[in-house]
Amino acid sequence: MTSSGIQPRQDGSAALRLLRDGELTLEGRLVDASNATLRGVLTLDGASAHCVYKPVRGERPLWDFPDGTLAGREVAAYLVSRATGWDLVPPTVLRDGPFGPGSCQLWIDEPADAEPLVGFVPADALPPRWFPIAAARDDDGTPYALAHADDPRLARLAVLDAVINNADRKGGHVLVGPDDRIYGVDHGVSFHVEEKLRTVLWGWAGRQLPPDAVRMLDTLAGQVAGPLGEELAEHLTISEVTEVAARIDRLRDSGRFPLPPEEWPAVPWPPI
Repeated sequence: MTSSGIQPRQDGSAALRLLRDGELTLEGRLVDASNATLRGVLTLDGASAHCVYKPVRGERPLWDFPDGTLAGREVAAYLVSRATGWDLVPPTVLRDGPFGPGSCQLWIDEPADAEPLVGFVPADALPPRWFPIAAARDDDGTPYALAHADDPRLARLAVLDAVINNADRKGGHVLVGPDDRIYGVDHGVSFHVEEKLRTVLWGWAGRQLPPDAVRMLDTLAGQVAGPLGEELAEHLTISEVTEVAARIDRLRDSGRFPLPPEEWPAVPWPPI
């Protein structure tokens, strides 16, 4: 349950109404974020919830994302996630706020006892059913491995990232919700027309997609050609929407998770 008592999956319509129409009061800034990222409280008709508000005016210009806004890409990622039926991205809207228009996303509270699914682990103590992704060493030279769990929830997130061309899937962008669901956040650098997939979730690279992912992609292809494509066009360029459809088709044709690229770094930095 989120801080409001509103669960993003079970009560999605209530969450969206609160995000769109609630009074937004800011609490502070998340200082580790590279762009202006503010935590706030939304209130409406006796309901309240914490949220993350990212104003467009606080975005740093990016040479490779010159069109549209990062906030719009956050909303587009939610729209695609919702269309998959997997609900991997917390409810997100574009709305006006104290610093102008920006994305507003429901805050996900991670339980204190939530089991991490991605992280650095001692190289000689890889947990069972975990995939090693990259080798590392600490300041004392002790070997570690960047790794993630072989978890079907993460596999779904890896498929979503391939569809939206997520260039920044860090371990810290994977949250475990109090309803034992996982959520992906921070999708501002997604949907580029060129391949830019950077992720820590390479454990299934080259493997066959699970049946539920194949079925989802078949359905999603039709949605992008229809109402979903129209919704995405409000936040992305026509070329970017066209490439969403093309990536879906490539995944359907191959039937496999994508392989790490050779032309650019495959893992974002920092990875966590």
